[in-house]
Amino acid sequence: MSTSLDSIHITPRTPRTARDMRHDQQNGIPLSGAGVDVDSDEVEMRLLETPAAGFEDAAEGEKSEGARTRISSEDRRAMVLLCVLYLIQGVPLGLALGSIPFLLREHLSYSQLAVFALSNYPYSLKLLWSPIVDSLFVPSVGRRKSWIIPMQTVVGAMMLWMSFGAEDLIASSADHVYWLTFVYTTMVLLSATQGASYRRWALTLLSQENLSYASTCQTIGLNSGYFASFTVFLALNSEAFSSKWGIPRLSLDTYLRFWSVACFSVTIWLTFFQKERKEQLNDDELSVRTVYMQIWSIIKLKHVQSILFMYVFAKVGFAANDAAFSLKLVEHGLGKEDLAIAVLIDFPFQIFGGWIAARYSTGDKPLRPWLFAFWPRLGFCLIGMAVLHWFPTPPISMAFFVYLIVHTVLMSFTQTIQFVGISAFHTRISDPVIGGTYMTLLNTFTNLGGTWPKYFILKGIDYFTVAHCAAPASDAGATSLTQSATECVSDAGKAACKALGGTCATERDGYYIVNALCMAFAVVFLVTYIAPTARRLQALPTSKWRVMSS
Repeated sequence: MSTSLDSIHITPRTPRTARDMRHDQQNGIPLSGAGVDVDSDEVEMRLLETPAAGFEDAAEGEKSEGARTRISSEDRRAMVLLCVLYLIQGVPLGLALGSIPFLLREHLSYSQLAVFALSNYPYSLKLLWSPIVDSLFVPSVGRRKSWIIPMQTVVGAMMLWMSFGAEDLIASSADHVYWLTFVYTTMVLLSATQGASYRRWALTLLSQENLSYASTCQTIGLNSGYFASFTVFLALNSEAFSSKWGIPRLSLDTYLRFWSVACFSVTIWLTFFQKERKEQLNDDELSVRTVYMQIWSIIKLKHVQSILFMYVFAKVGFAANDAAFSLKLVEHGLGKEDLAIAVLIDFPFQIFGGWIAARYSTGDKPLRPWLFAFWPRLGFCLIGMAVLHWFPTPPISMAFFVYLIVHTVLMSFTQTIQFVGISAFHTRISDPVIGGTYMTLLNTFTNLGGTWPKYFILKGIDYFTVAHCAAPASDAGATSLTQSATECVSDAGKAACKALGGTCATERDGYYIVNALCMAFAVVFLVTYIAPTARRLQALPTSKWRVMSS
């Protein structure tokens, strides 16, 4: 069951031990490029892939270091701090990329939701400004705190300000789509900037022997915040869930107010009680130009150009399913709380799925499972269309709900296979001298491939949808009036039609057409370009991917 949350995943860091880092330092190799590090956490909004990647990475680090390294009390405190910081980051992301689109679906058409979907973009594009974040700072405040403190302060202030009337704004969202998009885009932008600072700060917060735990903290914290704002909030915000369990309904206003206080509290702690370790910086690390030149030197490699082009269009086949399938389920009568429960049940399966997928992504052909998973994933998109077409009249039976969960688990497993395979390939080909920059560039394009189609998908659904409002005619002698009404696809439009004494009737659902077009493109592109290109690229020696060898 794809959700807006599926746009997020955390890319596993290039495995590096303390011995590797000491070797690099002795040979004058910087630990990572300025502004980007080996812990890049690009968000493609595959929430259910994130835990798998993070836990696998944590297990690998523990296996290599845990037997001979004890975690000091200082490192434990640093790990707790990192988890809390990532938790704070995950809360606004879970709102903007997760629960808010489902709340807006009751009031907006798909074309209007397409506008709001633009708020997803900053998280996939943070490579554009992350070198600036890492290079410009106030020495007296600290290299990381110079960005973290103001970003968290603004995020906390925005959540506090929004808490005074957030639900009213959602209710009248049809008249404030652009304002809502601006507000949540700003929050995502600030959260992405926070994440860029967190990753680099982890390199000095933790000792070198325990750096492998940085991605574990990232996984635990970011997923916890995301789940709180998506799965947990959607359930507690539901009137049906509250009535069923006899608990008060959690309003968006109250939720935002609580997390604004939490955000301010953590920021105060950072400001007055948490100090940064001093870093020895050289001119290259402080040069924004150096990192941008590294990025450009990577892009100039012809093999990189081929793979970037492939990434930009590789996810088009799944774009309609990822962007609108869950929204369509809710539209057909599945409760938002049921959707949240289904995602929650799927979570532990993805941890296990990531471990299984990792076993088949090793060796000299890491892209083989990525290619193999294309076909079943497209098959589940096709099955999803059948599910919507024959969706039963609510309330749905337990048997059908179990089927939806099974469909969710299997479809997410194919996503996990692709994610782990592509991550293993990135780890293999990245130039170790500028590994952080290299990995982040590749991950940015994989994420962008899943983000950029969303706007056009949602616009296309409305464009191909044919709906009418059949209302009694006002003229004497006439029996009825049938008027084309695109807004009949939204609950607000249906309510307006009902106010005229009419009913909305959808003659053609544009989702099926858009999904079919996406899948047809995917099959052609997979056979003619992706498959031969991927096989050719994974067969190349690693020397062909090195910047210096070009």
